[in-house]
Amino acid sequence: MTRSRLRGDELIADRWLRATPERVWTAFTTPAGIAAFWGGSHATVAPESVVVDARPGGEFAMDTGTTRLRFVYVSLDPPYRMVFDEPRTGLRTTVTIRADGDGSHLTVHQRRLPPRLRTRRAADGLASILDALSDHLEKENP
Repeated sequence: MTRSRLRGDELIADRWLRATPERVWTAFTTPAGIAAFWGGSHATVAPESVVVDARPGGEFAMDTGTTRLRFVYVSLDPPYRMVFDEPRTGLRTTVTIRADGDGSHLTVHQRRLPPRLRTRRAADGLASILDALSDHLEKENP
C-alpha cells in the first residue's frame, strides 16, 4: 500500500514494489508502461496518446480522457532517479527508485504544488497511481 503525505507545497508518496529498479524504470519511461498505470483509479490513459522522449529537455505527454498532461524531463539517472517538470504550473516531480530486498522502494516527491493540488484528494490520487503501478508490475511478471 502506498503512503502519501502533504507538507506545505510538497507531496511525497512511498511504495515498495515487487520489481527490480530496471522494471520500475521501464514502466515510467515507455508509452505502454505509462498507459498501464498513470491514471490510477480516476482516469484512463490511452496507450496511443502517450509520447516519451526520455532525455533531459525531452518530454512525455498523455491524454487522460479530459486533459492532455505534459511534462519535461530535467534529469535522468537510469534506473534510479528522474526529475521532470510540468511547464504550466512549475510543479517539479522527483522519482527515486532503489533496490530493496527482492523488490524496489519508490519515492515520488512533488514540489511547488499549486494551491489547488495541496489537498488530501491529490495525495490520494498520487497514491492511487502508485497502487496501479504495483498492480501493473505484478500482472506483468508475477
